[in-house]
Parts: sequence; C-alpha cells; structure tokens
Amino acid sequence: MLCRGVRGATIVEKNTKDSILAASRELLHKIVEANEIDVDTIACAIFTTTADLNAGFPAAAARQMGWSNIALLGTREADVTDGPKMCLRILILFNTEKKIADIKHIYIKGAESLRKEIPAII
Repeated sequence: MLCRGVRGATIVEKNTKDSILAASRELLHKIVEANEIDVDTIACAIFTTTADLNAGFPAAAARQMGWSNIALLGTREADVTDGPKMCLRILILFNTEKKIADIKHIYIKGAESLRKEIPAII
C-alpha cells in the first residue's frame, strides 16, 4: 500500500463555531465518500483556515465523527492578498492501492476556483 494525499476546500458561510464544524463535516464526508476511504487507513488530516475563520477548530468535526485515534492538525492558511476569504482546506493522508490519477480532490461552495483544472464533484 502507498500513502496518498487527497485535498479539499470549501467556503464557510459565517465565522461561527457551528458554521466551521458543519463545513468541516460536509467536506470530510465528501472527501471520504468520493475516494472510498476506510477511516482505518487514514494516517492524518491537516486543516487550514484563512485568518477570518477563528471561531472554532475545524478538526473538532473529525473528532465528532469518531476520528479519535487519527492525528489531526489545524493551522492558519497563508494570508495572500487576493486569496479566497472564509476558506477551509483539508488534506488527508491515507494508505491505499489507488493510483494518484484516481484520487478525487473535492472543491465545493465557491472553492472550485482554487483548482479550475479539477472537475467539480458534488
């Protein structure tokens, strides 16, 4: 098995704990479902938020989903002048037999503009 990375991003509606957690759960579910990830194969997940999202920890959503033994890390995204606002990104590293070309990265709710070369998966 190989360790592969899968990315995703979304725009969060409001800077509230509930909105951040809801957006995190939605994105996590979509990434896991699209890539048929068995949670036991996940090595770690890294969550980043833009500076305007500071009302809650997005990784808490993974804990709520039962990811209690997975290494989770939250950090601040680079503050790029013309970058997206209210943006939450997730990188999951997991063990799989999938080829890199078969990994489905998920960009939703306005974050599709970050990776225009990737077909939208809703």
